Amino acid sequence: MRRLARFLALSLLCAFVAPAFAAGPQVGQTAPTFRLQDQAGHWRSPADYHGHWLVLYFYPKDFTPGCTTEVCTFRDDIAKLRQAGADVVGVSLDDVKSHAEFAEKYHVPFPLLADADRSVATTYGVLTSRMGMHYAKRTTFLIDPQGRIAKVYTDVDPEKNSAQVLADLDTLKAAP
Repeated sequence: MRRLARFLALSLLCAFVAPAFAAGPQVGQTAPTFRLQDQAGHWRSPADYHGHWLVLYFYPKDFTPGCTTEVCTFRDDIAKLRQAGADVVGVSLDDVKSHAEFAEKYHVPFPLLADADRSVATTYGVLTSRMGMHYAKRTTFLIDPQGRIAKVYTDVDPEKNSAQVLADLDTLKAAP
């Protein structure tokens, strides 16, 4: 009976605590750190962008229709984003080789990071799976120049995300 009571108590605790960890970082929190390789094999981390706004966007898979739309929209808006003081970095579970081919085909002018071991997607609370396949949910984190999460975009529309980020950058930069 005691075992059953302990098991139920632990199960209830896990039910309440697990979603907090799965949710990823929230607005106002320091962005979790990581170190991943980009499409050229260079190691990148959020610290590389300290002092700048960072658009860290997670996407499911290279060469899929929505992900291609999203990367091309950020590519097409890169001059406006940089003018607004922001750098852009994409992250998916694909490997460096896939990112290199994707970046070359679509002329991507920013890093695409390979999270092949799923650690960063897990830390940011965006790892999911369907029919046994793991991928990163389409989610964007806008990180301020001090390294704190300024905005989180969930259920992102690949065509509109870049414009949303640009509009919010103006608003956030104007705030005291």
